[in-house]
Amino acid sequence: MTPFTYAKPSSIDQAVQLAGPGARFIAGGTNLLDLMKENVARPAQLIDINDLPLRDISPTPDGGLRIGALVSNAELAWNPLVEQGYPLLAQAILAGASPQLRNMASTGGNLLQRTRCLYFYDTATPCNKRAPGSGCPARDGLNRNHAILGASPLCVAVHPSDMCVALAALEARVIVRGRSGERCVAFADFHRLPGDTPERDNTLADDELILAIELPAPRFAAYSHYLKVRDRASYAFALVSVAAALELDGSAIRTLHVALGGVAHKPWRDAALERQVVGQPATADTYTHFADSLLRAARPLPGNVFKVRLARNAIVRALIQAQRGKCQ
Repeated sequence: MTPFTYAKPSSIDQAVQLAGPGARFIAGGTNLLDLMKENVARPAQLIDINDLPLRDISPTPDGGLRIGALVSNAELAWNPLVEQGYPLLAQAILAGASPQLRNMASTGGNLLQRTRCLYFYDTATPCNKRAPGSGCPARDGLNRNHAILGASPLCVAVHPSDMCVALAALEARVIVRGRSGERCVAFADFHRLPGDTPERDNTLADDELILAIELPAPRFAAYSHYLKVRDRASYAFALVSVAAALELDGSAIRTLHVALGGVAHKPWRDAALERQVVGQPATADTYTHFADSLLRAARPLPGNVFKVRLARNAIVRALIQAQRGKCQ
């Protein structure tokens, strides 16, 4: 492990002033510490933010919910306001990691998880995400778990979070603060596709700290479902996951939101395509047509061709389950 300095600021302003290109914020550390042990991440300074006042879950004036960045995943999943108003989020969190990790992992840190690509973690191999310009051996190597959507010639890694898939479907906002002030980032704009800079996972500046996540007023408490398809039932990352949320007018679709995990460098969603099914009957045929359209841009690799059909079936199944309601 590379030597580093350590600071524990007592205020948000102090934390932001300490931040910079060579520094990393640490809270639960459930991903960052692994990366440091493997010499994938080599921060010159760790900024411990655990003493900052970012642990509240509170209603917002518009009827939504503000979740402090230091709220643990376990606290968030079992919070009554989340269970009642945003069961999709609770389901997604409980589908991820293990109870021990959920007790440690912070909400803000979950957004900053890095890919679990084997080549990214193996410093003996090239990786454009870890060492820009070195290559992407996953394209011609072991790529069963890799992207089928939104990849680039430089990177085919996928984002590992379950929680973020639900947040994408719920149209969350991320509140961040840097030395130039505070700003609100739509969740769809927070994470990046790899493009020609795969080393950049998100749109945060070097000095910006996540303060909170804000959810809009509940809309999908009655009809939502999180489906995670993985190699084993316990502590495995998704091959494909689906956060499905519906509002219904009788037997017709009023609103449909679908976000996919395990298939791209960020949670994958197409809001324009979702609007096209508004007013259509809430049937398996509608859901199948939607799934086929959503996956039309898929470009699988030799090892993950199966993900296209798997994702199609998972989307349809998740939407059918969401339509049955939260009590089913």
